[in-house]
Amino acid sequence: MSLKEKIKNNPSLKKLVHWMLIPSGEAMPRLWVKLLVNPFLHKRGSGSKVRWRTRMDVLPFNRFELGKNSTIEDFCTINNGVGDVLIGDNSLIGMSNVIIGPVTIGNDVIMAQNIVVSALNHEYRDVNMPIRAQKILTSPIIIENDCWIAANAVIISGVTIGKHSVVAASAVVTKSIPPFSIAAGNPAKIIKRYDFELKDWVSV
Repeated sequence: MSLKEKIKNNPSLKKLVHWMLIPSGEAMPRLWVKLLVNPFLHKRGSGSKVRWRTRMDVLPFNRFELGKNSTIEDFCTINNGVGDVLIGDNSLIGMSNVIIGPVTIGNDVIMAQNIVVSALNHEYRDVNMPIRAQKILTSPIIIENDCWIAANAVIISGVTIGKHSVVAASAVVTKSIPPFSIAAGNPAKIIKRYDFELKDWVSV
């Protein structure tokens, strides 16, 4: 049995290790994790940048990867506490975005400002228990290659945004979007698709 499996299968040990990595009731890892663990564990491609005013709630028990020539701008929050955060090559995570894994972002993706991409939900159905004490639910989000997510969009858990699609400003994406589509509104609906025969974007 590996060390990771031993920790997972021993509740007391798991609780101790978790406390060593993150202060109780918080999401931000301890300083020693940021300085002595994460730089050697998580993959960063050549030419990639994480601006210094970004909050990196990145822990060693899930993956964080940033592809080559990709940038995470100031005032973002990146959290892999409940799932991997994987960002491809030549992608831009604009200012003040929040990304909570499990999230996979492809290559050549443009994300504007103030976007929330959260694969995390809270269970709420037991009315005899505070919501904060109920279990956390996750469902992966995938943003495929060559997408543009405009400012103030919200992408909820379980959604896939297909290749070369556009999510309009302030859209709330609750369902998956097929490739080569434009979605807008709350909840977001497809308003245009690319027609390969006409070689043009067509309203739907």
